[in-house]
Amino acid sequence: MISFGIVDDDAACIRMLQNIIEKSWLGEVVVTAENGSDGEQAVLGANPDVLLIDLLMPDQDGIETINHLKQRGYCGKYVMISQIENKEMIGKAYQAGIEFYIHKPINRVEVQAVLSKVNEYWKMGHYLNEIKDSMAKLSNLDTNFGNSQRKQTVREIIQPIFRDMGIVGEIGSKDMIEIIEHLIHHCQVESLPPLKELYEIAARTHHDPVREVKAVEQRIRRAVMCAVSNLANIGLADYGNPKFEHYAPLYFDFQDIRLKMKEIDEKLQPGKGKVNIKKFLQVLYLEVLDYRRSPSNK
Repeated sequence: MISFGIVDDDAACIRMLQNIIEKSWLGEVVVTAENGSDGEQAVLGANPDVLLIDLLMPDQDGIETINHLKQRGYCGKYVMISQIENKEMIGKAYQAGIEFYIHKPINRVEVQAVLSKVNEYWKMGHYLNEIKDSMAKLSNLDTNFGNSQRKQTVREIIQPIFRDMGIVGEIGSKDMIEIIEHLIHHCQVESLPPLKELYEIAARTHHDPVREVKAVEQRIRRAVMCAVSNLANIGLADYGNPKFEHYAPLYFDFQDIRLKMKEIDEKLQPGKGKVNIKKFLQVLYLEVLDYRRSPSNK
């Protein structure tokens, strides 16, 4: 679970933010402080993953506190809270290292939306680092046992991920592997092209590629929706299951997973279901790209 710190000279604002974070399953608040200097010490002691900090505080403002924290080695993500609309001040805050901005007075919907996005980015980076560490350890084991090292293929990297999600046998999974293979070997871009172009990659060798594009889209959507259902079932059985904790927020918009969990738990009639295919493929591509670029795999 992601940990949060809150530094704000308004105690009511701290309570409101803490309530939103914990009641919305966004994470756990591990430290709070009502001024910048106390906040600085408390944050260094608790080391939260994300720090929400007020821009204007009487003793030491948010920008000063962030600068001090960075100088002293704190590496968490920063979210600025303020009612200030001055573009110059906001610009200085972004230069200091904040990644997101929440306006005062506090609005529950805005806080949930902003912090969900922060969680998504944090978990993506955290999980990719875990994958690199795990792969590096496996590579070291191979060396110790005298095995010859070689770079894993795209298929070999992706199949364990799909196996964990329970979709390794889905036809759409083969389409996705083909798309990622093409991107890795021929494009090496950071941001993916539109979905239609991705579907065209998997359809290009078919005798009727125009018609096949629609079929590819349907196969991939079925595979990804299957992954949503499988992860939702895992989450219902054990919310702390490592597969659920890693894949659910990383590959999907977590509200879609929660909706599917509610549907399954309450035995509701299955709906069409919402899923962000572009996000799924983007994360999958970045995982493969990041792993293949890792020094231990060259």
